[in-house]
Amino acid sequence: MAKTWDEINARIASGEAVVMTAEEFGSLAADEGLKAAARKVDVVTTGTFGPMCSSGVVLNFGHSDPPIRMGQITLNDVDAYGGLAAVDTYLGVTQPSRTKGIEYGGAHVIEDLLRGRAVRLRAWSAGTDCYPRTEIDTWVTIDDLNQAYFFNPRNAYQNYAVAVNTSDRTIHTYLGTLLPHLGNATFCSAGALSPLLNDPTYRTIGVGSRIFVAGAPGYVAWEGTQHNPNQSRDEHGVPVGPAGTLAVIGDLKQASPEFFSAATFTGYGASAFMGIGVPIPVLDEDIAETLALTDADLTATIVDYGVARRSRPSLGHVTYAQLRSGEIEIDGKRVQTGPISSLSKARRIASELKTWITEQGFTLTQPLQLLPQPGSQSTKPLEIRAEEAN
Repeated sequence: MAKTWDEINARIASGEAVVMTAEEFGSLAADEGLKAAARKVDVVTTGTFGPMCSSGVVLNFGHSDPPIRMGQITLNDVDAYGGLAAVDTYLGVTQPSRTKGIEYGGAHVIEDLLRGRAVRLRAWSAGTDCYPRTEIDTWVTIDDLNQAYFFNPRNAYQNYAVAVNTSDRTIHTYLGTLLPHLGNATFCSAGALSPLLNDPTYRTIGVGSRIFVAGAPGYVAWEGTQHNPNQSRDEHGVPVGPAGTLAVIGDLKQASPEFFSAATFTGYGASAFMGIGVPIPVLDEDIAETLALTDADLTATIVDYGVARRSRPSLGHVTYAQLRSGEIEIDGKRVQTGPISSLSKARRIASELKTWITEQGFTLTQPLQLLPQPGSQSTKPLEIRAEEAN
């Protein structure tokens, strides 16, 4: 019953493709059986919406008269990178404001642009013969920019850790505030809707994959940073801890503030909630098997963030169904759980992507290059050395 990419795209183009969200497909497989579901459905859509700190935008301002080669750049008092030729910059979502600190950062600037607000651009330069201007102070909107696009080095983390805190003090992390003595547990995943949990060994997702990025069409540009395909895996081939990641690109000018939101985490700083959606072709029953997995089948690792080390202790494993119940048990203690990602937004993204395919002819792109596969590479730590390495 194997299908090809071309066959599925032909069905999309003709309006005959059967498309379901990952949750809908799981229900169908439970009701009618895996083989019947695999035959019936052509594409399964996935989605996730949560904080993705390793995100940012590339912007081009155009040339002033006289021109300037921007060496130092701020946008609403947030530093942007000044080492990209003359009038290009990269703005990361976690960069804090010079004046407001962590309460306002790069993510807030990006959201201001996305909502059509004017942003103050200031830049300085030493001046050269071809770029004589040494300072500029002006205001820009997204419509003034020649190019404005997301380029996110690490999004859609595959099965991130469940965070708890066994220490005797409250700690503030990128996974939210963690109360002492296992006072709570936080997690950040759409579970059965999460893109890389539905294609755990990266058979259909790779460089060139056409995806949903913050409400705009986009692409997988490369493996994401810290991509670790060698994580321990369960009987379904699904990693039980943080594993694969995606580097993605998408058009900021077509994006929607519904699927991008700036945030400030207490004691940590600025971040951005990003919406990522990936369509997965139902090529065969092997892919269908992982697409049919539910929150009760998917397991994450509980990690103690109260230990401020690179390698934190694991306190066991838990299913996403247990996490969604609002309470889990750790060492005999009942611990309240809470997500810092939005399941309702993830469902909205998967449904929106389904509409793109069924009503707008959004076809799938077979990867030009697969992501690094299990067994192909490992993630290296940074070692502190007192002397230059040989």
